[in-house]
Amino acid sequence: MADAKTKTQDNVQENIRAISAMQEHAERTVTRHQRAVEVVTAVAARPGTLYIVAALALGWAGYNGMLHAMARAVPDPPPFYWLQGTMALAALLLTIVVLATQRRQAMLAEQRAHLDLQVNLLSEQKIAKVVALLEELRRDLPSVRNRVDRQAQAMAEPADPNAVVDALKESLDD
Repeated sequence: MADAKTKTQDNVQENIRAISAMQEHAERTVTRHQRAVEVVTAVAARPGTLYIVAALALGWAGYNGMLHAMARAVPDPPPFYWLQGTMALAALLLTIVVLATQRRQAMLAEQRAHLDLQVNLLSEQKIAKVVALLEELRRDLPSVRNRVDRQAQAMAEPADPNAVVDALKESLDD
């Protein structure tokens, strides 16, 4: 019992090391430009950034509005074209930064999904083999009544991924 528990713990540790290695590899392959983009995304995603941008915009509009009301020379009179242009440019740049970050995250998610698919297919094949071996054992044991189990026979056959994809396409088309 203790050996099985130790073996399970060893397997868990091995899996954790493999996942960590995969994540480390993904981080090592990030370019300087992508890191800079992700830093900008991380800073922009903080609540403090919202407050700072809102305060700057309101301060700019308030200052220029006050100068305009006092009939003084105004750097950006209402409707604040310079402020609008600055905000539009900032929005465009931030959109590009967020899209670049999401693109990398999507690529990593796709890699993980492929890994999940491979592990699931391998698990399904192993389970089918175990069912087949159990059925063979049942047939070979003299003390167990030999009978036909259609469900077990079906489960002993590994699923065909292409057939599953075709079935999914058909169900989505309907």
